[in-house]
Amino acid sequence: MKKRIFAVCDTEAEYARNFMEYVSRRKNIPFEVQVFTNVESLLDFAGRNHIELLLISQAAMCGAVRDLDIGKVIILTEGVRPPELEAYAGVYKYQSSSQVVKEVMACYGKEKSVLPAQTPVMKKTTEILGVYSPLGRCLKTSFALTLGQILSRERPVLYLNLEEYSGFEELLGRSFQGTLSDLLYYIRQGEQNISVKLNSMVETMGVLDFIPPVQSPLDIRGAAWQDWAGLLQEILLYSPYETLILDIGSGIDEIFQLLDMCRTVFMPVKPDRISRCKIAQFENLLRVLDYPQVLTRTVKIRPPFYNNIPAGVFRPEQLVWSELGEYVNRLVRKEGL
Repeated sequence: MKKRIFAVCDTEAEYARNFMEYVSRRKNIPFEVQVFTNVESLLDFAGRNHIELLLISQAAMCGAVRDLDIGKVIILTEGVRPPELEAYAGVYKYQSSSQVVKEVMACYGKEKSVLPAQTPVMKKTTEILGVYSPLGRCLKTSFALTLGQILSRERPVLYLNLEEYSGFEELLGRSFQGTLSDLLYYIRQGEQNISVKLNSMVETMGVLDFIPPVQSPLDIRGAAWQDWAGLLQEILLYSPYETLILDIGSGIDEIFQLLDMCRTVFMPVKPDRISRCKIAQFENLLRVLDYPQVLTRTVKIRPPFYNNIPAGVFRPEQLVWSELGEYVNRLVRKEGL
């Protein structure tokens, strides 16, 4: 089954070209994107294809476009809209392409319920890679982010931080409107358009896509296994991501079930005796609770400590270019990822 069509029409050719270049690089948009620089070509295309979502500039909107059978029309505005366009949802034109896409997906997701008509996305089977350790201060998140940056060069990758305290707003110096907490809430409420809502929340760090983590540890502790399973099922079936990286904290109740879903679990370890004893206790518990298969898929790692990231805006390339990045590159080749 073909993807639904997301059409963009703007008579400003350079803007349309730049927007197309952006969406062609993004691998998480659940639509076939078509871009037009004049109304005539849009009308010709619409006569032969059903357009589910249309983003059109104020200048291009006209009566002929209004008469088209389009699922949802969103106006690309330059500020104040004329009265005849106020009935349509609007997105401000002169902002980043990533923000435009997020706002368009949010507008679409408010009114459309696309899941019942969806079929699983045609892609390679999505692999889940877990990063977990019962130890603290072991470079778990630094390793997971570096792994995500490296793998994202070759395939669509989504990173999920499942810790109680991620510190991402402080690290990245920005706040987030939608977070993992919202997705878990939608899952509990039985929402039918999770894939669209997810795409309205996706942020980018370097070349790596991620969902902003929870803001309260209560959202991690209060999530039932059914919530996690439902969210992961949505991502596996209805997103284009080929790799999902789970940066797992210890606040999840059903952590062993989560680890059991992973193709590989990377476990940072330390050489001191207390750390070895903690790892041994964790491994014994896996056996007692009948999850010995997780042990066979666990790769113990000792990421090299690197110089602290300098103050100021965090640049994920700093991880890739560091000694840690060299270590992860070698590991990726060794594990055949």
